[in-house]
Amino acid sequence: MTQTLAELQAALQQSQANEARYRLLLEHSSEISWMADCATLQLTWLSPAAERQFGYTLDTAKTLAHGLLKDLQARLARYADGDLSRRRLLRETELAHADGHLVPVEIESTLILDAHGVPASVVGVVRDLSARRELAAQQKKFASMLSHEFRTPLSTIDGAVQRLEMTGAHHDEGTRKRYRKIQTAVDRMLAMLDEYLSPERMASIGRERQPDEVNPADLLQSVAEQARRRRPQVSVRTENLPQWMRCDPAGVRLCLEILIDNAIKYTEDNIPLELVGRIATEGGVELLVRDHGAGIPEADLPQVFDKAFRGSNAASVAGSGLGLYMARSIVDVHGGTVTARNVSESGTEFRIWLPVAVNAGKSLARAGASSDNSLDAS
Repeated sequence: MTQTLAELQAALQQSQANEARYRLLLEHSSEISWMADCATLQLTWLSPAAERQFGYTLDTAKTLAHGLLKDLQARLARYADGDLSRRRLLRETELAHADGHLVPVEIESTLILDAHGVPASVVGVVRDLSARRELAAQQKKFASMLSHEFRTPLSTIDGAVQRLEMTGAHHDEGTRKRYRKIQTAVDRMLAMLDEYLSPERMASIGRERQPDEVNPADLLQSVAEQARRRRPQVSVRTENLPQWMRCDPAGVRLCLEILIDNAIKYTEDNIPLELVGRIATEGGVELLVRDHGAGIPEADLPQVFDKAFRGSNAASVAGSGLGLYMARSIVDVHGGTVTARNVSESGTEFRIWLPVAVNAGKSLARAGASSDNSLDAS
């Protein structure tokens, strides 16, 4: 009898020690533990972390309880209908802090059954995802920076070597072979970026791989459609354009939009605009933006692409003088040129020339294909 009593006392002391340890863990845990009654749909317990992180106690947690238990009734009904997956749930949502701002959280909860297998209560934990979201944002920012810092110089090299290939028909075979090796090296670098910043990896941090080619005819039609919201008379004409053009699509689109915006601002509302895309006489692709306005003062033409330059006819037009400068910078990266001239029948023509080798020593794949799409340079 004495031995049994001693064993019971030892077990009680062990239980009390365990309770003290669990209470200590709950008091200092960063996770918010909670318990609710399934019959009343009311919170019955809330750990001290709720007050530290959300500003709520059990007596003041009406708003928090609504966020935790708003789907409990439907969950119990589905469990009663035989959906056993409702026993344990893990979900992400946002809960309101006592000061009103929303906090991203992960809620893990489990239904506790009575002796008859009926849910009697639900217990769970709430984990603040703010730090995790911030880390994901930093990863996204880093990946974006890394991709940009590598792809910008590679685009410059890519544009330059395409121009050399296209204009170097008179060069000897050894020189042309070196051009192809440079192009192959660029493709290999892009392939490495695709491997380490693949669509799957980029998607995991909220960013997808950006395309490195575009259908030029589709691009012109898309830009024209956007411009027609401001100037209905915008037409498009294309002549024998290649199906795919290797470039930074967003950059070339921005360049076209800058030139169209310039034409709209400096012409009357009834003046039609025209977009033209075709193979240039010297090779490559030319994209033209034409208007039939008064033209650019001849004295201003040599400076229109200079940084912060505003022409003598710009007094009544809002602007900073940076648009055309930006357009030229974009085209420079691609190894191309952008020029402006007044045409004899009145109006201005802006011309983007890009060194796209239509019959180049590489085949341009559709977006989503591997960047290493060059022919064997050996």
